[in-house]
Amino acid sequence: QVELVESGGGLAQPGGSLRLSCAASGRTFSSYAMGWFRQAPGKERDFVAAITWSGGSTYYADSVKGRFTISRDNAKNTLYLQMDSLKPEDTALYYCAKARSVFLPPGRVGVVSEYNYWGRGTQVTVSS
Repeated sequence: QVELVESGGGLAQPGGSLRLSCAASGRTFSSYAMGWFRQAPGKERDFVAAITWSGGSTYYADSVKGRFTISRDNAKNTLYLQMDSLKPEDTALYYCAKARSVFLPPGRVGVVSEYNYWGRGTQVTVSS
């Protein structure tokens, strides 16, 4: 069993920054790819970023590329999302998720069903 708990959300001004964290319980955190997704009211859950088990490869949605950075600290069982140059359209509930399989093909990193454990989310609001 894995428990994921996000934190770090809040209110930010356009152009500002926030850093999200996702604390994971269990011994398997370091063995699996992890991802960040977001969901705005009335919209589907969208892929934001993903990272391989080692941190050696990262993947981003086009909408956040160059502004967001995903990272992980396997010694601390923690996943991060550094969000810079925030825009109002980044407003959403942000979720971290653990991949279902040890190997997650790069072409599948954005697929919701490839993840089997989810946190409850942390709200990010970007507004002046």
